[in-house]
Amino acid sequence: MPAKKHITLLGAGLVGSLLSIYLVRRGYKVTVYERRPDMRQANISAGKSINLALSDRGWRGLKGVGIEEAIRKVAIPMHGRMLHPVQGELGYQRYGEEGQAIYAASRGLLNCELMTLAEQSGATIHFNQRCTGIDLNTATARFEHTQTKQESTVTADLVFGSDGAFSAARLQMQLSTDRFEYNQHYLDHAYKELYIPPAEGGGFRMEKHALHIWPRGGYMLIALPNLDGSFTCTLFFPFEGKESFASLQSKDDVMAFFHRVFPDAVPLMPTLAEDFFANPTSSLVTVKCYPWTYKDKLALIGDAAHAIVPFYGQGMNCGFEDCTVLNALLDEHGDDWDKVLPAYQQARKPNGDAIADLAILNFVEMRDRVGDPRFLLQKKIEARIHERHPDKWLPLYAQVTFSDIPYSVALANGLRQEEVMARVMALPDIDQRWDSPEVERMVLEAIAG
Repeated sequence: MPAKKHITLLGAGLVGSLLSIYLVRRGYKVTVYERRPDMRQANISAGKSINLALSDRGWRGLKGVGIEEAIRKVAIPMHGRMLHPVQGELGYQRYGEEGQAIYAASRGLLNCELMTLAEQSGATIHFNQRCTGIDLNTATARFEHTQTKQESTVTADLVFGSDGAFSAARLQMQLSTDRFEYNQHYLDHAYKELYIPPAEGGGFRMEKHALHIWPRGGYMLIALPNLDGSFTCTLFFPFEGKESFASLQSKDDVMAFFHRVFPDAVPLMPTLAEDFFANPTSSLVTVKCYPWTYKDKLALIGDAAHAIVPFYGQGMNCGFEDCTVLNALLDEHGDDWDKVLPAYQQARKPNGDAIADLAILNFVEMRDRVGDPRFLLQKKIEARIHERHPDKWLPLYAQVTFSDIPYSVALANGLRQEEVMARVMALPDIDQRWDSPEVERMVLEAIAG
């Protein structure tokens, strides 16, 4: 039986629910405290949600608790990006090799499945419980019921903060410890959820197995498929400026803007103007902090440790990988938390920072570059090099999305690859000789050097 018998988790979101399953199955008594009502009982959303894109790291986390196949049945594979220009034909960019895909999944559905499995495994979840403070030295957490205002205190052997980007556990570490490093960075862009309903009589109004992007240089619209034939759309748009949320003050403004900038989307969105003003305008934040642990009493996991912007689709996948890495370390160290927590922090902190940086880089790529002919040529060259020399060149997107290569290694590899490709793209007449032996040799020599 583990030496630490009782663990308190703050947050029953995706990562908290998954972590509770892993811990219960290792023999721990796990009690989870969630600020929101039970979304399985109340008619509430999973939060201001950008649809999830499950990839290899996320699937590995779900497989570890035996629900990979159940979730695959309610997830939609997206094999590539479908690009929507202002005028002209649609363009398509495959994500990886034949058969590889990322999977669109409902955040609410997945969260409900994980909470149910957590309870079936033996975890206890208390809802409507807001954490008001933690005594780090005793692992004692204080709570207030969000409806009755009743207060309670719970002491455990260890507390995990899985309570998201605005974590109460992380705030307590800021307030109670010395030399706690914390950086919070907001983009100048916000996001707003919009909606494309199913086709009349059911079915999809656009290609089902693609992530749809309307890249416009400086901002973009994306759409991910849902099981009922609808698409959840997200507009990533500046807060302020000539073209911004601040500039769209009326329904007429919204409709005129969309007709001009996203003309093929307008006929698909009958409630566009209403949705635009009914749905919140939400911020995009990156959080980096250190340390993630306090003695053997508290640890941060998921967004509480490394909140990232959604442009690589890796926030949940990274949080699930936190769980699988932690579980492997518990195996390695025989559930000795004095060894496990420092090793967990050392293993995951560089990777949390790296995927945060990668997500920002991918935002620039998605909004500014995916429709650029030179960018498309560069990706064509990279794909050909990978096809011929898969042991020497794996595209950055594949490293992040279709492998378990550490994010920090993928970032370093990607920066090096970008340097090589900058030299290749600067060659005279590269569009004519991109597939030549000379270009191939140049790339291979640069890699070897």
